[in-house]
Amino acid sequence: MTGTHGAEGSGEPVADPRDYVQDGLILIGVSKSGPELKPECIELALANRHGLITGATGTGKTVTLQVLAEGFSAAGVPVFAADIKGDLSGIAATGKPSPKLVERAQEIGLTRYGNTSFPTVFWDIFGKDGHPVRATVQEMGPLLLSRLMELTEPQEGVLNIAFRWAEDQRAAGDEKMTILDLKDLRSVIDEMGQKASTLRSKYGHVAPATVGVIQRRLLVLEEQGAAQFFGEPALDIMDFLEVKPDGRGVVNILAAEKLMNTPRLYATFLLWLLTELFEKLPEVGDLDKPKLVFLFDEAHLLFNDAPKAVLEQIERVTRLIRSKGVGVYYVTQSPGDVPDRVSAQLGNRIQHALRAFTPKEQKAIRAAAQTFRPNPEIDTERAIQELKVGEALVSLLHGKGEPSMVERTLIRPPMSRVGPLTADERKALIAADSNNLRKYDKELDRESAHERLQSRNTVVGQLKQRLSSFSNILRGKG
Repeated sequence: MTGTHGAEGSGEPVADPRDYVQDGLILIGVSKSGPELKPECIELALANRHGLITGATGTGKTVTLQVLAEGFSAAGVPVFAADIKGDLSGIAATGKPSPKLVERAQEIGLTRYGNTSFPTVFWDIFGKDGHPVRATVQEMGPLLLSRLMELTEPQEGVLNIAFRWAEDQRAAGDEKMTILDLKDLRSVIDEMGQKASTLRSKYGHVAPATVGVIQRRLLVLEEQGAAQFFGEPALDIMDFLEVKPDGRGVVNILAAEKLMNTPRLYATFLLWLLTELFEKLPEVGDLDKPKLVFLFDEAHLLFNDAPKAVLEQIERVTRLIRSKGVGVYYVTQSPGDVPDRVSAQLGNRIQHALRAFTPKEQKAIRAAAQTFRPNPEIDTERAIQELKVGEALVSLLHGKGEPSMVERTLIRPPMSRVGPLTADERKALIAADSNNLRKYDKELDRESAHERLQSRNTVVGQLKQRLSSFSNILRGKG
């Protein structure tokens, strides 16, 4: 698995990314625990068994993510990845063979290491550093929305009533009573408060105080910029499954630097996205390669303070989505960040260095070491603390799904740029993506619940005014 293409214009070696994908294997790096160099590869047929990438800040996780994304793209597998620091955007540009990268290539036997770029589409909830990503409030649903708004159980109950009431209105013939954006939801919640007494017999108690709390939480969401996320045109997840004519999968990158300022929105959005993939993709069973690989950075945010219902949803989606041809790779600092019931489903494991300065951290390292299949040649617990940048302990599934023995592995150097795109480079790529530009960049605001309720209330107000005038006329005649 070496670059075989010579100079192309610049005189520098240009990689053919397919050189790193052979016989259904993606080269991740090379282990050196034995007398000979041994390639460490992800089997494409087992890539939908998910994975876990862990390690302390600054140990090389982002470059490993880039290497994974390159490999899957080269194999014709589309990728979705959240870019927390902006560095992952470099995958869209051809890398430069810096001395460190060339040295690593030579160290692991890539004698003709070269560079290239990968087909990339940029997305951004705020619409600045990528095409806008939108979902309707209706699609998000009350469970995830309640988590996003940090609602209590009684408050979530009122939110459920609002969704149910709007659904009943549509079933009764008012098809435009849809909850698409936050102003729709605000109007429906306000309607719940005004009609609480008449709704009680069918839907249950709607306390005015609870309505007030939900309205205030909606205001907080708007101040955080979430109003830009909720609306239309809503994202079509099938657009993430694009494969270019040359056979490479598109790498979809979510710009998440600003989004990380509201970590609950980040986690809720990615969980919604996973759920949408699970619900909309057909059952395909085990394939020769996944239909999509989902790289979930800062995965601990998904589980932090998550209520039981949300944790159950995460566990269920992770367990079942593999049959839809989707591989999910959680990326976080410590394996302990991921609940056991989810972690047990993550077969491919890459562990970068962890540091232990306290008894709690030492315990975490011990627990991390125990997640690997032992190798008699490696003291796993000790190795985790000794790993250098760009080095990892790796255990990957093979054969019928058995984990390989843990190996101390040097991660291969990326073919694309290590480091972010410039602002101008990013803008040029976004502007050149004409299909998504036409489809998503212009916001749509069609008639929905807000306008319908506004119209109803206007009509009701006019009728009341006419009745009052008529009553006054009758009294005058009397």
